[in-house]
Amino acid sequence: MSTGRTIRYAVLLSASATVIAGLSTTAVVGQRGGVFRASRDHPAIEYSAGPVRNVVSELNQNILDGAVRLEFNGRSGYLRSVLDALDIPIESQVAVYSKTSRQAEMITSENPRVVFFNDTASVGWVRDTDLLEVAAQDQQQGVVFYTLSLTQAETPQFTRDNQCLACHLSWDTLGVPGLQVLSTAPLSADPNAYATGFVSDHRSRLEDRWGGWYVTGSHGSVAHMGNVEVTDVEDPQMTFGVVPPELGSLEGKFNLDGYPSAHSDIAALLVLNHQAHMTNLITRVGWEARRILFRNGGPSPDDSMFHEVILDAAEELVDYLLFVDEAPLPTGIKGSSRFTERFSSGGPHDSQGRSLRELDLARRLMRYPCSYMIYTPAFDALPAIATDAIYARMWEILSGEVQADRYVRLSLADRQSIVDILRDTKTNLPSYFQSVTR
Repeated sequence: MSTGRTIRYAVLLSASATVIAGLSTTAVVGQRGGVFRASRDHPAIEYSAGPVRNVVSELNQNILDGAVRLEFNGRSGYLRSVLDALDIPIESQVAVYSKTSRQAEMITSENPRVVFFNDTASVGWVRDTDLLEVAAQDQQQGVVFYTLSLTQAETPQFTRDNQCLACHLSWDTLGVPGLQVLSTAPLSADPNAYATGFVSDHRSRLEDRWGGWYVTGSHGSVAHMGNVEVTDVEDPQMTFGVVPPELGSLEGKFNLDGYPSAHSDIAALLVLNHQAHMTNLITRVGWEARRILFRNGGPSPDDSMFHEVILDAAEELVDYLLFVDEAPLPTGIKGSSRFTERFSSGGPHDSQGRSLRELDLARRLMRYPCSYMIYTPAFDALPAIATDAIYARMWEILSGEVQADRYVRLSLADRQSIVDILRDTKTNLPSYFQSVTR
């Protein structure tokens, strides 16, 4: 891959059908127009200066208190120690080689950026750079971004970095500081060409995902955009719709020195696709609720703003939470590492041993189509007006009261299983979540 020129990125495509270098696609993020339109520093939010509570701020304090000590380890610096401290599994590693990071000049297909994640934080590392990048889902403030110097120190500290908002606060993140998984289209060697791409989530066709990413594991013999060069490509259109080569691991693609894993597991990529947008939806509904409470001193159920903003935001979140618009997965998808087993074992489990973290992969992402993100501290910290609306909408769908065609995919068995699991595992679940009869 050539790295001798600056790559310019065109505006990301999001809310409409678009043609990218001959590929016809419909980008889905923001398709219902639900975005937070006030300032991130609205008095009800105070993103820049307000108090934070997340796993990174807590780790910073634990380091200062001496309760945690980060170990510096060769070429990867503090990476492994940070992953351990944040309880982020190495099996979650996914590798991206498109130049879409602040450390873009160091990223190539021979030196990809790797991302590790759990439910509440993600860590990005580029070999031989001087910064570790971390994003944490705050209980109030949405995603907060940090960097950690990869220079050895007695008490290393994460520093908040709002420069990341240049890309991570946009229409694609619903107008809140958030996450996005970008699929990048191949770029010719023309120095005047602009790179293009779009944000994908679990509603995106597999054929439109992972441009600029390595994908290891089996992908069901269907096309996706991963595992092919995206820079200085002779014919940018020649790979669209073509089934890419399957990779059992990253061995042989580049020198793995310093990388904790030899995988960019397709199962981890599928989970990350889901999780990024779910994170943003939780932030957005929380911010909307806080803004309304600040302005009105507490809306009643008859307040027009409550109906127009909170109920719409709750409906959008619940549809995504229940995978109503999930793109179907082909048969034959299988991860290359132990990510599937590690992720699925996480729980919590109900009295029958079932969990919302169990992956399916044969036909859809989750065995029980309800997002495990319902257990996150950020969800639990939502104002009551938000959770009341969310749970009410969930029950309308899960009970079968809503009869719209788009909800038919949620079978009676699926809906009953979700309700049973939630009743056993989710604190503060409303008492009206009972047996499903239709």
